Amino acid sequence: MDFLSGFLTRFLAQLQSPTLGFLIGGMVIAAVNSQLQIPDAIYKFVVFMLLMKVGLSGGIAIRGSNLTEMLLPAVFALVTGIVIVFIGRYTLAKLPNVKTVDAIATAGLFGAVSGSTMAAALTLLEEQGMEYEAWAAALYPFMDIPALVSAIVLASIYVSKQKHSDMADESLSKHESLSKQPVAAGDYPSKPEYPTTRQEYLSQKRGSANQGVEIWPIIKESLQGSALSALLLGLALGLLTRPESVFQSFYEPLFRGLLSILMLVMGMEATARLGELRKVAQWYAVYAFIAPLLHGLIAFGLGMIAHVVTGFSLGGVVILAVIASSSSDISGPPTLRAGIPSANPSAYIGSSTAVGTPVAIALGIPLYIGLAQALMGG
Repeated sequence: MDFLSGFLTRFLAQLQSPTLGFLIGGMVIAAVNSQLQIPDAIYKFVVFMLLMKVGLSGGIAIRGSNLTEMLLPAVFALVTGIVIVFIGRYTLAKLPNVKTVDAIATAGLFGAVSGSTMAAALTLLEEQGMEYEAWAAALYPFMDIPALVSAIVLASIYVSKQKHSDMADESLSKHESLSKQPVAAGDYPSKPEYPTTRQEYLSQKRGSANQGVEIWPIIKESLQGSALSALLLGLALGLLTRPESVFQSFYEPLFRGLLSILMLVMGMEATARLGELRKVAQWYAVYAFIAPLLHGLIAFGLGMIAHVVTGFSLGGVVILAVIASSSSDISGPPTLRAGIPSANPSAYIGSSTAVGTPVAIALGIPLYIGLAQALMGG
């Protein structure tokens, strides 16, 4: 009972943080149809600055840390990203009025990582005085890229099977139609629909192999995304150079102020996307509310295993849970648009921005911090 009451007290306290206040404020401003607008260029600059700061701090920490400590959390991040996609594939895709391709794309976006949500979690951890490994931010690509790759591969396999099934049905229909027509004795089709020689068989086999999914273009597009590029650039500079002076004098003081602007924009965007979410099945809203918390709890459990086995900090466990509960808001959508063109963007972007992101920030982050604080006895 003491554990539960302590957890609830900490959870409610997290909801009063200024970071979440700006998110809710943005949602309210958009809901009352205010004319307030934040230019897109400013939004992109804010995201770049935040991710550069996170990357620099991570690179500086990696330079002086034992890389073997990262191994197990990195593996768990990779596994979580893939598992999230499969969960969506076999839950959301089975619900009424939900197209399988749309469900896979939605799961891929929820498996990918939001740099802004991660930045919000880092700020709240610092406000609470919870220690975490600075390299924990480097877990981002270990979850982000496998999730997007898995989603695009699963969608490609599904679309390919559907095409083959449709072709088979069409062929069967033609066959049944021809079978009803009179055929002269000894009359055979001039071109059979199956290979008659070894050369034809090998040619068909090579043709079907060429229809497979190419993994590298997906990884390349993810790495070239603006969010992941900024984070990796910061990591490289922090690892290979000595940026401590500019980090302490420029990036560190601006971090919280820039994050408040980002939360305001995300709140406004979330309300604006509600219109898109209404265009698709309401099951997306249910999924978008439950999935972030479920994904985060799965990652929290895996993080606790790393905590017991390797001494991974509870703050690091929170970060792992937060990136699992987040859904990509910058690099993920364009990657999925290109990789799964048949999916409906209103389904995966609407459910992510309108419901998933607010749930991950307003409920997920306080939930995981409260759990970690309760486990460490305050």
